[in-house]
Amino acid sequence: MALQIHQFPARGDNYGVLVHDPATGATASIDAPDSEAVLAGLHEKGWELTHILTTHHHHDHTAGNEVLKRMTGCTIVGPAKEARSIPGIEVQVGEGDIVEIGKAKAKVIETPGHTSGHVSYHFPDDAVVFVGDTLFSIGCGKLLEGDAKTMWASLQKLMALPPKTELYCGHEYTRNNARFALTVEPENEALQARAAEVDELAKRGEPTLPTTIAQELATNPFLRPSSPAIQKRLGMEGRPLAEIFGEIRKRKDRF
Repeated sequence: MALQIHQFPARGDNYGVLVHDPATGATASIDAPDSEAVLAGLHEKGWELTHILTTHHHHDHTAGNEVLKRMTGCTIVGPAKEARSIPGIEVQVGEGDIVEIGKAKAKVIETPGHTSGHVSYHFPDDAVVFVGDTLFSIGCGKLLEGDAKTMWASLQKLMALPPKTELYCGHEYTRNNARFALTVEPENEALQARAAEVDELAKRGEPTLPTTIAQELATNPFLRPSSPAIQKRLGMEGRPLAEIFGEIRKRKDRF
């Protein structure tokens, strides 16, 4: 991996992430949940901010945009479909667009569902993807501006990435997600092991992220509506996968 990645807590349960290309010095913040946290991260690493890659318009992902722009002169990139709601946006992107951070190239994947224009940033050469609030470890985002069919289509795009791809999410929700997942697929041994690991990490105050596509395919019920055990437990054998996904999401909303 040529990219250097620095993850740090922000705003309580948010994560800030800096992506640095050592060859050119270019550095991107994935979203800007809090300007002070991002500036502290930059100072810790000795990096200079050149870009903000915005995944979606929610305030806890864009609150630091204007301060960081004013202090660093960085370029703010974000989804064209949410441009009116993203402070300071200069470069609007959509499906298949390429964003360059120095010599590193990110491919934009439209992943609506949590919000109507949400995007993810995939760096294929570095086997890493930044998914904002579309996908969490053992979870997924709430359907605030989309329906189950839309979100399931977005998740399928991420599921199709190479299994080794490292996945960075916008929040630390894994422990609660694991507790819910065990109510949906308690016999899943990979999930049992991941839940135990997450408990230990939480007790030590350590992050549960990043995860990988392979790990999520094995443990995340929102990616597993095809599981016979899940279908049987929900009484939805043979139903369309988007419909089964939607039922899992409804149950999580009530959890």
